[in-house]
Amino acid sequence: MEKRTGTLIALAILLGLAMQAIFLGRSFERFRKEDRTISVKGFSEKEVKADFAVWSIRTRVAGNDLEMGSRSIDEAKNKVVAFLLKNGVKPSEIVQKDLVVNDRKAQEYSNYNESSGFRYIIDKTIQVRSGNVDNIQKLTRMTDQLLKVGVLLTNSNEYGGSSVKYIFTKLNEVKPDMLSEATMNARNAAIRFADESKTKLGKMKRASQGVFSILDRDESLSGTPEGGYGSGTNDVYKRVRVVVNVEYSIE
Repeated sequence: MEKRTGTLIALAILLGLAMQAIFLGRSFERFRKEDRTISVKGFSEKEVKADFAVWSIRTRVAGNDLEMGSRSIDEAKNKVVAFLLKNGVKPSEIVQKDLVVNDRKAQEYSNYNESSGFRYIIDKTIQVRSGNVDNIQKLTRMTDQLLKVGVLLTNSNEYGGSSVKYIFTKLNEVKPDMLSEATMNARNAAIRFADESKTKLGKMKRASQGVFSILDRDESLSGTPEGGYGSGTNDVYKRVRVVVNVEYSIE
């Protein structure tokens, strides 16, 4: 009886070891299969047109009499507004912005004296916010008409940038199709890789979306597919870009 019991125990131990070996073998096989992956990138680019324009028009007058300067800047403002209304800009699209008076005599570190020029410099900014991009672009090329009637315009950007910004606001409308195209391009790249390596492409394991970038059309020519993270605003035409990263299993 004891001999038979010992034999049964030995068989049970052997069977357990065998099952464990099979289980471990399958685990290692599954691990090797799951560890075989490929990461690819998919790229999509679309040319779009800006649908909103912001134009900052800054007028300037200079003089030694503040009251006279105030009247002159008000006259200049009225001429600018009349010019805009005459050329198709709606009253609701015109915004009165900053009025800045610079008294050179009051500046702490100024060497101002009466022979060094005008004491007061007065700036007035008028902003146009319009969805009629084509009209705004046309008007920015007609500002010589303001100069002819005595309106002095200055660059509204202190750092030398453009006074008009063209903005694309409909990114959400193009996102779905672009993401679909980028994902398809990633899959095609993965299929080519699998074919060349004599393997079979498996399921998608994970995917991540890159940042959408909006660049001016000419600016984008010198960029990489990932582009920049800024937003170009100088050109009416833009290029929207996105890159997706996708990981597939390989069988």
